[in-house]
Amino acid sequence: MALKAGIVGLPNVGKSTMFNAITKKEILIANYPFATIEPNIGVVEVPDKRLKFLNELYEPKSLIPTTFEFTDIAGLVKGASKGEGLGNKFLSHIRSVDAICEVVRCFDNKNITHVEGMPNPVRDIEIINTELIIADLEIVENRLNKIVKKAETTKDKEALFEVATLTKVKESLEKSIPLRLIELTSEEKLVLKNFSLITLKPLIYVANVDEESLVNNGNNYTKELFDYAKKEDTQVIMMCAKMESELAELDDEEKKVFLKDVGVANSGLDQLILASYKILNLETFFTVGKDEVRAWTFTKGMNAKKCAGIIHTDFEKGFIKAEVMSYTDLFQYKDEKKVKENGRLRLEGKDYLMQDGDICLFRFNVSK
Repeated sequence: MALKAGIVGLPNVGKSTMFNAITKKEILIANYPFATIEPNIGVVEVPDKRLKFLNELYEPKSLIPTTFEFTDIAGLVKGASKGEGLGNKFLSHIRSVDAICEVVRCFDNKNITHVEGMPNPVRDIEIINTELIIADLEIVENRLNKIVKKAETTKDKEALFEVATLTKVKESLEKSIPLRLIELTSEEKLVLKNFSLITLKPLIYVANVDEESLVNNGNNYTKELFDYAKKEDTQVIMMCAKMESELAELDDEEKKVFLKDVGVANSGLDQLILASYKILNLETFFTVGKDEVRAWTFTKGMNAKKCAGIIHTDFEKGFIKAEVMSYTDLFQYKDEKKVKENGRLRLEGKDYLMQDGDICLFRFNVSK
């Protein structure tokens, strides 16, 4: 299951530069709004240090990491929810992603035009948030207009519950509160699932800074952004799009040297992927062997049978058992036989909840 994250923000905040860097794809970068109209999609490998050990241990014919899909969505402006700047088209692209990475410009550069005149992180965030809230509010109100009379007339329990849920979220949106910040029951979330509401999606702020600010752990702009994000318990990743562009041209060893020289522990891309995994409750299991070592992404809380289905529907349909050992145990003993000898290899049934780092062999049988 590939994770899909949409990169959004005002025009000229560095979205496309960042997208180019992290996906190594050449797309149009221009110093004017709406240089990007159709969404650009790039698939990148998810870095996982555990794969290096597994690759060295099994020496497989192929090594396949799990992937992460980025969608670069054109810049939003004031009035996007009403169609300004082709806004309705852009908003429809955002509805199709799993998470939102909102890029906020946190640097000065007189040669790069800012659509609002000059950078102001809080103002810029609130412009984007307002447009997304208005777009969601329109969907909720339209649905309520269609269902309220029917629910009141028929007294149908499901219809009444839907009205109650939509009324609840409508009140929050009218107060300019994104839906990801309000408490919802699992039943309420199920009702809202079909509407693809944008403000319900998990979000990460990406502070795009210059190199000096990255090395010095921020600037006045990033302080404003961190203070704002703290109030809504939203994570901030600080990234320099220009530096990421330079890193994109280097191999893994050169990247390590580069990052060490500038005093940065991890690339912005690595931080962004880890943060996205966290907010989407994603984890990784592995399948290993001489033919292939592969990483698979699953949602925390999935059982063994469902995870088997990620590999192939037949695995889920004919699931019998899963042979499971943890990466930690294999790393400690350096050999599958020793893992088994020490009682660390387990047979798990369909209801076993998969754990991050599990290494699995699925036993299945599909009758003809």
